[in-house]
Amino acid sequence: MTDNFWELRLYVAGKTAKSTAALANLRRYCEEHVPNQYKIEVIDLLVHPQLAEGDQILAIPTLVKKIPEPIRKIIGDLSNEEKVLVGLNIIPATH
Repeated sequence: MTDNFWELRLYVAGKTAKSTAALANLRRYCEEHVPNQYKIEVIDLLVHPQLAEGDQILAIPTLVKKIPEPIRKIIGDLSNEEKVLVGLNIIPATH
């Protein structure tokens, strides 16, 4: 566990099964591993397509970790918990 605060942005396109799963998985991981240390902003590109350009979003759903740096991106429904936690630097990578 760490004292960092995670600012996360999840890009989706409507309420698809993948988008819903990605948000549910992300919330669960955050509650289990960094409770009260995160903020999730969900951006629906069907509503705000112009916002995709800022973070160079090419696939949906995409999770962008804004803070703490470095900025990281994870694409997909976030169902692989270890990959997501390592990608967010919540847990160290194991080899």
